[in-house]
Amino acid sequence: MAPSKTSSPKHLPRVGPRPLALHATIAATSWLSCAAVLPSSKQGLPQNLPLQWHKSLEPRASALESERRKHPEAAFRTALGLEIKRRMAEFHDGLVRYRKAAYRRDVPAAKIAWQEGTTTLYDYAPGASANARPVLLVPSLINRAYILDLAADNSLVRFLAAQGFRPFLVDWAAPGEIERGFGLTHYVDRRLAAMLACVEKAAGAAGGKPAVLGYCMGGLLALGLALRQHQRLSGLALLATPWDFHTERVDLAQGIGEAFEPWWPWIDKVGELPADVLQGLFTALDPFLAARKFRALAGVPEDSPKFKAFVALEDWLNDGVALAAPVARETLVGWYGENNPMRGRWTLGGRAVLPQAMDLPSLCVIPAQDRIVPPASATALADRLARCERLTPPLGHIGMVVGGRGRAELWAPLASWLARLPATKAGE
Repeated sequence: MAPSKTSSPKHLPRVGPRPLALHATIAATSWLSCAAVLPSSKQGLPQNLPLQWHKSLEPRASALESERRKHPEAAFRTALGLEIKRRMAEFHDGLVRYRKAAYRRDVPAAKIAWQEGTTTLYDYAPGASANARPVLLVPSLINRAYILDLAADNSLVRFLAAQGFRPFLVDWAAPGEIERGFGLTHYVDRRLAAMLACVEKAAGAAGGKPAVLGYCMGGLLALGLALRQHQRLSGLALLATPWDFHTERVDLAQGIGEAFEPWWPWIDKVGELPADVLQGLFTALDPFLAARKFRALAGVPEDSPKFKAFVALEDWLNDGVALAAPVARETLVGWYGENNPMRGRWTLGGRAVLPQAMDLPSLCVIPAQDRIVPPASATALADRLARCERLTPPLGHIGMVVGGRGRAELWAPLASWLARLPATKAGE
């Protein structure tokens, strides 16, 4: 199939940040509540408020109250009202500028190597040397794969191709009628196993056994594949892959597992957990993130690289897809609620997924500033892999892949590690 262009449809309006109603409500409620709480502070903060301040906030609250007392009540109210209006205006302006941005993703499309249902495997170097090592890249089920190919000048997968590898990128897309009945075992034993066979056939024996690379949730799928197909692989790279889901905010993780209990009959009937619900769960990690970043966007020139990078990433963030109902139950209840991977109770096809049984060379990339997968969660997986090297870039979960420092902190070290893998041939 001849390559074409992969681009964002120009006629489709942007709908982000998703879910917009949630982000707008959080922003408006937080700012307007500042005025609403003012009558309660007349006798001093924080002692007379109905709710006690968190200990970490008490010094700031006391300092704020001391400063407030220096100004007349009426002047303070006026200044507060103006600040609320300014923040709301900035949020609105940033949102409008994003939605009207002229930028649309427009990159050369990769060759389709394999396709089944809504899952597609792309070959990014079909003309590569016969000696090029094949690399199977596995992203998360809830995000589109093009975070690894975000722009022509910001693409990890194209970088790997330029370094002499032959990358194959999995794009799960939204679950269709067949995939809505899939559990994690289906994705690993049917889809990933079939794609591995395609990679082996396309690349031939000269390039050696493929390496498999998993990103975030995709890392757990890649781990499952590697444990079952280790004799056919040369190595396993795991980027920001969680394992211990109870290292931080255990109450939140367990709450996620419990909160959906009344909804499973509906989710099972629909066959999927909608993308906006998943986006709402991520919002709980940092409820004020959307307000901060869109306010900041209001002052960024539209012809600047920073503005283009923001729009490109935001388009990807808002292009998330639903999760098949069985997978939603396995992950939200089994992973987050019950911490089954860490407890040795996560199974694929009835067999426990035990990383300590892995005998392949492995690389665990643990970004130090990750707020989505806490470093301690990913470290727990690295601790259980016998032949594991670690890379701890001083970046975040997404920044390590598409940020300005990602090329030096992740891309280059990753390529170096892949190049050092044993040059074993298929069948050896």
